[in-house]
Amino acid sequence: MLGSRAVQPSTDPSLSPLQVALRRVDKLQSILDVAKAMTVQRDLETLLPLILKEAARVVEADRCSLFILDREKNELWSRIAQGTTGEIRVPVGSGIVGAVAQSGQVVNIRDAYEDPRFNRNFDVANNYRTRSILGVPMRDTRGDVTGVIQALNAADGEFDAEDEELLLALGGQAASAIENALLNEEINTLFEGFVSASVVAIESRDPTTAGHSGRVASLTVSLAQATEAASRGRYAGLKFSQSDIREIRYASLLHDFGKVGVREAVLVKAEKLYPAELDVLRARFELARKDRQVQSYQRRIDQLRLRGDKEATAITQEEDERMQRELKELDEALEFILQCNKPTVLAQGGFERLHTLGQLAFNDSHDRPNNLLSPAEVSVLSIPRGSLSSLERREIESHVTHTFQFLSRIPWTRDLRRVPAIAYAHHEKLDGKGYPLSMPAEKIPVQSKMMAISDIYDALTASDRPYKKAMPHELALDILKKESDNGQLDNELFQIFVEAEVPKRSLKPR
Repeated sequence: MLGSRAVQPSTDPSLSPLQVALRRVDKLQSILDVAKAMTVQRDLETLLPLILKEAARVVEADRCSLFILDREKNELWSRIAQGTTGEIRVPVGSGIVGAVAQSGQVVNIRDAYEDPRFNRNFDVANNYRTRSILGVPMRDTRGDVTGVIQALNAADGEFDAEDEELLLALGGQAASAIENALLNEEINTLFEGFVSASVVAIESRDPTTAGHSGRVASLTVSLAQATEAASRGRYAGLKFSQSDIREIRYASLLHDFGKVGVREAVLVKAEKLYPAELDVLRARFELARKDRQVQSYQRRIDQLRLRGDKEATAITQEEDERMQRELKELDEALEFILQCNKPTVLAQGGFERLHTLGQLAFNDSHDRPNNLLSPAEVSVLSIPRGSLSSLERREIESHVTHTFQFLSRIPWTRDLRRVPAIAYAHHEKLDGKGYPLSMPAEKIPVQSKMMAISDIYDALTASDRPYKKAMPHELALDILKKESDNGQLDNELFQIFVEAEVPKRSLKPR
């Protein structure tokens, strides 16, 4: 709504009444157009130049500046002032804009150099000559001053009452738009802080995977940008807005958050047996060695009684050889078990030998027989690949569901509403054999397909971990190619990943 000040006609005598009216309609239309544009613009870096451009056009000024009030510091700041670069800060009450902010009144100056409040340093620094100045306050819906719009050097030589009214109207619209944009920035900052804190929480559970979430986010965003550039194939013409990219980044950063709900022992399990279980097994083998030695000395006594002292040397030699064979058998069995305990593929015949070793026994201190390996240990050591049992693997896989349940509780903004769904599907496969939902290919979001490639690549090439060695880049690509050829990963996205050299573009050397 325009101010209550009476509108004065244009001072330009060369214009007819009709021309004056048409010019005013044009200016009012400009304000209406910029008001519409401001209602949908939430990015401050885009909004401020838009306001300045339209302000200069509406009042026919050479240039304009816009200052926003920082109440905590009692200063006005400007990220953008036409003709300058960098941020400007002015104390409230200082200079022309400071006076406008302090009084809340319009300041209209015909000759800046006649006003003692004017700071000539700007002109000197920018090789500029300021003549007329129009400064108007921007007010929010409560009527409080939130900033100042300043116009310099009117085309007609001075700003009139109509310019004051029009700039006040524009300032009112700008104040609301800037308030919304600042609120949007605060929300974005809040989300950034939350996501960063969540990543710290994820990685604190397993320091060996530190950096994984950030690298997956970088890879996925780079793949999305490379896909946008594709000129052929199924994804030609696919575009992502700035909000879409932020959505992809957040989903990627938080894709493993559900691991906070997985037992830490399972999460960091490096070998098939847990350390405490391996300690018990080693202690059992020590008891078995002692049992073999005790049995050997008991046999020596029995043989001496049976064969007499004259056979002592022969008996000792026989038992020494037998005991060494038995102890060597135990040592070799333990060494084989330790090899089986590693998260590698067992050699041919390994499972059968494990079951045979499970039959070996020793006598405890009560002379009761005990197996060297329990059935549970045989089962765990027989895991064909990796270190996790089927139950533990399902527990690890449950992190995806935990992630989805957690992210679904967050009141995401409209442009980030798909974050939970994108993160939820990053372990789904195009052949329907992924988890947790076994989604068909057409149901998997393209963002999740991108993340799947990035997640696997980083897991393969990440720095050495207790349970795996880092894999060279080329070998990792070979594995990804096999999975894409087998219909598990999106082959077209993988080709873009390779051809655009996404890892090289997005990741620093490790």
